[in-house]
Amino acid sequence: MSTRSTRALTALAVAALAVLGATLPVQTVAAAPSAASFTDDFDGPAGSPADGGKWQYETGDNVNNHELQWYTSGSANAALDGQGHLVITAKKENPGNNNCWYGYCQYTSARLNTTGRFTQAYGHVEARMQVPRGQGMWPAFWMLGDNIGSVGWPNSGEIDIMENVGFEPGTVHGTIHGPGYSGSGGVGAGYGLPGGQAFADGFHTFAIDWAPDRISWSVDGNVYQTRTPADVAGKQWVFNHPFFIILNLAVGGYWPGNPDGNTQFPARLVVDYVHVTTSNSGGGGGGRITGLGGKCVDVASASNANGTAVQLYDCNGTNAQQWTTSGSSIQALGKCLDAAGANSANGTKVQLYDCNGSAAQQWTRPGDGTIRALGKCLDATGNSSANGTALQLWDCAGSANQKWTVSA
Repeated sequence: MSTRSTRALTALAVAALAVLGATLPVQTVAAAPSAASFTDDFDGPAGSPADGGKWQYETGDNVNNHELQWYTSGSANAALDGQGHLVITAKKENPGNNNCWYGYCQYTSARLNTTGRFTQAYGHVEARMQVPRGQGMWPAFWMLGDNIGSVGWPNSGEIDIMENVGFEPGTVHGTIHGPGYSGSGGVGAGYGLPGGQAFADGFHTFAIDWAPDRISWSVDGNVYQTRTPADVAGKQWVFNHPFFIILNLAVGGYWPGNPDGNTQFPARLVVDYVHVTTSNSGGGGGGRITGLGGKCVDVASASNANGTAVQLYDCNGTNAQQWTTSGSSIQALGKCLDAAGANSANGTKVQLYDCNGSAAQQWTRPGDGTIRALGKCLDATGNSSANGTALQLWDCAGSANQKWTVSA
């Protein structure tokens, strides 16, 4: 759980957002059949600022958290690198001679958001990023309710998709904040890499799958927590309305602490892409996969125990038939679609299992209606559409029992 103070906007920034929301056309998207609703792959010439039709730059300091940086506009601290990335750079400098809450500013960085450009309620929100390393670094990928200008924070709600603090190089946090559970009292959990790895060592994918009254967090396709109104102890759940996206790299603050003599500048948060899709999700946080006879891919017994069989069944809208995709994984009930034993033999059982990133959980859809793993196709056993028909791996044959429609 995050132990930081509020990341919310200053009063000046909130006022600016309210003005922007009133003067700029906003693309607002509610839940719908799965489709891309926001995509930025950060293609463009090196040194270019982020697309102004998708992002705005915030400026100033942030006394709320006692952060040390001054956020700048333009491309000085956030620019495309010409290789398909947005690079947010924290520097130990103050070329604008700006004064921060503590006096003469020591650092600059950047914070971008989509308010006035894009907001959405529900769906899959994902970014692939490489975070910086070093004491005092605080990169974040997060969201605020688009009503913040009228109701304020935390009544607007805050969804932290990914936060990392430099003294925890192998851990990221996902948290929600609302009235009565804000700041260090936010509700969330951390996700750690195995074997002493650091998130700064490479790119990782951070995502939420968001449905009415339900939010699930994942790292590299591994779902590590799900939150519902039951988790806020009877307090108001404020996550059933549109939110906008924020990317920033803070320096210092209550939670990460200040940089020390070992912290290297400039420090960079490298963002490969931000993708948002809508979803026809109900309470399960995903969409359905249909196959032979119009039947749905279903988790038998609605159990998420490891090894639970996956089958065909009449479509009924239950959570056992709500699937989400993240990277190459396909997930339901907090677990991954898995080829038992990582076996590619014909007849290998397809099951639900803890997400582990193995080849047995890496599924591809080449565009011909098939879903493939380990060189074989997802197959309805015996070419049957009867309820309870088990799913398996089988040599790809182009037959009807290997054709699937995915709305996850």
